[in-house]
Amino acid sequence: MELFVDDVDVSVDFYCDVLGFEVDRRAEDYVSLRRGQVVLGLGPVAKLPEQAEGRGFTRQRLTGGKGAGVEIVLEVDGLDELRALYERCQQRAAISEEWGLRPWGLHDFRLADPDGYYLRITHSDSAAQGR
Repeated sequence: MELFVDDVDVSVDFYCDVLGFEVDRRAEDYVSLRRGQVVLGLGPVAKLPEQAEGRGFTRQRLTGGKGAGVEIVLEVDGLDELRALYERCQQRAAISEEWGLRPWGLHDFRLADPDGYYLRITHSDSAAQGR
């Protein structure tokens, strides 16, 4: 998955310092981050064309809410890791929806990244212990 962001350095700081990603590789206008099996690309909105024909990404298209209508779900390995990440996020980010047990049997919480991409942090069903 690749997210187009306003400031790549701010986003790298958020994903690394808050969510525990690590820089996998970095180029002048692109950063690849990794956390376990999740790979996330970050590219600057500024590299996109101002406007274009068709449905591709453009700067004009991203002037509205980035990721509107999309929830990015990140799974961690278990409740202990989820709880630790939640506590870390409480100190460093604005939580949109507090930790809770959902009707589908998993715990999660939600927050937005610096560009407004909406993230749900949860644990895998195979690690659903202590429900």
